[in-house]
Amino acid sequence: MTDTVFDAVVLAGGAARRLGGADKPGLRVGGRALLDRVLGACAAARTTVVVGPRRATVRPVTWAREQPPGGGPLAALSAGLRHTSAEVVLALSADLPFLDAATVRNLLEAAASAGTEGALLADADGHDQPLVAAYRAEPVRRELALLATEHGTLTGLPVRLLTQGLSLRRLPHHEASFDCDTWDDIGAARARIRDDGTVLDEWIAAVKAELGMELDVDRALLLDLARDAAHGVARPAAPLTTFLVGYAAALRGGAPEAVAQAAREAAALAERWAAEQDGSPAGTPAGPPS
Repeated sequence: MTDTVFDAVVLAGGAARRLGGADKPGLRVGGRALLDRVLGACAAARTTVVVGPRRATVRPVTWAREQPPGGGPLAALSAGLRHTSAEVVLALSADLPFLDAATVRNLLEAAASAGTEGALLADADGHDQPLVAAYRAEPVRRELALLATEHGTLTGLPVRLLTQGLSLRRLPHHEASFDCDTWDDIGAARARIRDDGTVLDEWIAAVKAELGMELDVDRALLLDLARDAAHGVARPAAPLTTFLVGYAAALRGGAPEAVAQAAREAAALAERWAAEQDGSPAGTPAGPPS
């Protein structure tokens, strides 16, 4: 796990022409806006700058705007960098539905390697994704200044001109580098979110974001408790029991250990309840100590 101090610049001001001019950062995948999903992945940043029109976000950010608005990724990145001070800066587009904190950590660790000026993801076809990257800030500022001098402006310049001048590591990661440029991409992302193998994790993440929670959830523990309550008591007992466990954990301070302890106590109660119905010895009260 990296302890690198970093800032993040999220570019959220594109025209989304392939989406018919839709508000791409605000489009929802798995119940959450694309921008909010990206902000969740880089939540450990010391400062997060979003370059684009102001909007409601899942957490506080610093807002910036390139001049003129819509001036392209390099102009937007330069505008965002003016609000950062960390030696390492995460540069992200706002349309990455599957970026997560683990991938961010991998980028930061790779960027910290000796002899490199940053690290970026490569997609399934091996193409660089320069807006899913961690850069050392000083070389990026250097290259942006050189490009502005050479071309007279950063407006409209392709982002590949920046990466050509940097020594970078490349990390292949098809899923985290997937971005949403078209409605087909949005549809594919929404379908993948609902895949049986990941839907519960996605739902838990969405609920936590909606409720402003940072709690680590032991999914298996709570599902086992819900199953025991449903089978040993009655089916409606499952959601009621998990709610009461959550409420009890909150009264005890809300830490993960409080959730686990409350769940264990409720599971033991469900086991005793079921044992009474079965007439098994486990349903008899404990005798006095010998």
